[in-house]
Amino acid sequence: HSSVCWPAAEFEMAGGGSGGGGDALEESSQVNAAVWVAVYGGGIIVMLGLYGVIQERIMSEPYGDGDFFRVSVFMVLCNRLVAIVFSLIMILSRKEEMVNKAPLWKYLAISFSNVASTWCQYEALKYVSFPVQMLGKSFKMMPVMMWGIIISGKKYEMKDWLIAGGVTGGVTQFLFSGEIKSKHADPGSSVYGLLLLLAFLACDGFTSTFQEKLFKEHKTSKYNQMLYVNSGSAVVSAFTLFASGSAGTAIGFCFKHPDFVVHAGSLSGATVAGQFFIYSLVKEYGALVLACTMNVRQVCSFLISYIMYVHPISFLQLLGLCMVFAALFYKSYDGWKNPKSKATASPSAPAVPVAMELGRANSTKVDAENQGPQE
Repeated sequence: HSSVCWPAAEFEMAGGGSGGGGDALEESSQVNAAVWVAVYGGGIIVMLGLYGVIQERIMSEPYGDGDFFRVSVFMVLCNRLVAIVFSLIMILSRKEEMVNKAPLWKYLAISFSNVASTWCQYEALKYVSFPVQMLGKSFKMMPVMMWGIIISGKKYEMKDWLIAGGVTGGVTQFLFSGEIKSKHADPGSSVYGLLLLLAFLACDGFTSTFQEKLFKEHKTSKYNQMLYVNSGSAVVSAFTLFASGSAGTAIGFCFKHPDFVVHAGSLSGATVAGQFFIYSLVKEYGALVLACTMNVRQVCSFLISYIMYVHPISFLQLLGLCMVFAALFYKSYDGWKNPKSKATASPSAPAVPVAMELGRANSTKVDAENQGPQE
């Protein structure tokens, strides 16, 4: 078993002594753990918050004299290339095997759905605001549960369905009780954004469920799967970019607007940093800590987006938000109070890795809650 030796783990290993100093050592270890939870959790909130702000800036705000960036698949390719570099670094640092643990066609199946879901996510920002896009992803709870029943034969408790229903109801109220279109989108175009979000949910639900199936059947490590899925996604997105004739447009936009290059680079940097903090937090302190962190991050991202981009919000939409977040926080609380009551996971089930697009805060939270981290 090889693992990255994080500071908290080093401290505990160093504290192997016995005697009268045991209580003081234990207290110091708890303080040290609390500090690293704050560091990792704060890193997640800051990096994913930055990711969301930059993503919204790139896809929904003009560059120069009203020039909008429209080649979404180019952003997909950039993020996949960065994810490949990150996974290679982690595999080499942990001395893991590079060979694929599952048949390549299974990785490719995930890659196709991953590229499709991410493309839909970026495209949706042309028509609906970032808060709507993020909140719409909470609908993923229902598709993931349905895919889990179809693909893995899972069974869920009544409270799981009630929580998912509460989230779905809150999202529905938010979508139908106020303005949801992107700031610069044409009136009435938000319906296209909602259709893209539905397509995202269908593809992303398949991605997460099939990833989980690969973990259980082929015992793949997080980084091994991340390497091969992102490699396949990079090939698919690169082929799409050149086959559609959009490569020249994207490259020309980079030369015409240097600030776009800075934003795209910052987005990729936030991706790598966010992945590091997420994996560190799950490995050292468990999935429920990540779930709570993701809930806080989602609230912070909503506030930042509304403040920076001045999105309108109605009272009924605010009530819908409260319903969604209440259900999500209760889900985290229930997982903390009843850690063995999860009907959806076995004690030895490995953690589903962060979905390749780190902007998926709620999907990461759901995946993390349903699985326990294991190498």
